Amino acid sequence: MKKIPVAILGATGAVGQKFIKLLENHPWFEVRELVASTRSSGKTYQVATHWKQNTPIPQAVKNLVVQELDAPLQSPILFSGLDSSVAGEAETRYAQLGHWVISNSKNHRMDPDVPLVIPEINPDHFELVRQQKTSGKIVTNSNCSTMFLAMALHPLHRRWGVQRVMVTTMQAISGAGYPGVPSWDILGNVIPYISDEEEKMQTETQKILGQLTQGRIEMAPFTVSASCNRVAVVEGHTESVSVEFVDKPQSLDEVVAVLRQFRGLPQERNLPFAPPEPLVVFEENDRPQPQRDVDTYNGMATLVGRLRSCPVLDVKFTLLGHNTVRGAAGAAILNAETLVELGYIKP
Repeated sequence: MKKIPVAILGATGAVGQKFIKLLENHPWFEVRELVASTRSSGKTYQVATHWKQNTPIPQAVKNLVVQELDAPLQSPILFSGLDSSVAGEAETRYAQLGHWVISNSKNHRMDPDVPLVIPEINPDHFELVRQQKTSGKIVTNSNCSTMFLAMALHPLHRRWGVQRVMVTTMQAISGAGYPGVPSWDILGNVIPYISDEEEKMQTETQKILGQLTQGRIEMAPFTVSASCNRVAVVEGHTESVSVEFVDKPQSLDEVVAVLRQFRGLPQERNLPFAPPEPLVVFEENDRPQPQRDVDTYNGMATLVGRLRSCPVLDVKFTLLGHNTVRGAAGAAILNAETLVELGYIKP
């Protein structure tokens, strides 16, 4: 099919750079327009950005001229990596102008008419866009830590019903953007607070795993208690999770089987960014590890390990995911692929 032109909002930032890297040679999408702040606008991308990715700036993008945030755009799809301080108003305005805004920003995630979607879990929630009054639409992906928790909980909730969840995160510094956390604060240290992170994990998980009923989301009935920490890891959020179920699994082997067998629409339709296994379960006691495992399936898989009985709840395990790929830009790209595949966006 002919490639769909796309624009990157917040193109010079950490998430914007990741969008550009991941979209290089994408079979469906082609980056045609870049948008950033006034200090970057009017410059070519290679001049405007402090490129921090581990591959060179794509040739097709390096000489594109960066446009201002209020510039008129031609691309039907806009991938937003905007900072939350400006994302809400800008994304609404672009939707009013007829664009599909696929957002990684937090501003619209909990709006009642905005889908908060992980395509393996709740692609039916895309129907909420029909309630948006704008000619364009806004679709969001979750917070990076929410992404991996929801991915693991979904097949378990579907099988046994989740009742309570306790989660403690150890989150990489790349989640704070660039320059992120000062080295003086993070080296040899753990910071036990990330602004709004615990609240986002607790509410977004309930929305994603909730049910679309008569045009509204009924939040999932379980409770999530989150504790979030910043640690001196570059890429990869690790989470220690304990879960209590309504109906009890007969064995840990049964839990492992449910996780390993899980597949969703992206796998069934073989979408370009879909990992063949959305959940990869490790048997080794010391895995998953960010240094060794975070790039599994190009960073699009959720990694599960140390699955064992919990003496307080029912089951506990360790999660790992690539926070800037599956937890950010890659999630938005997979959402866009799903929207095209399902016919919401016409090529």
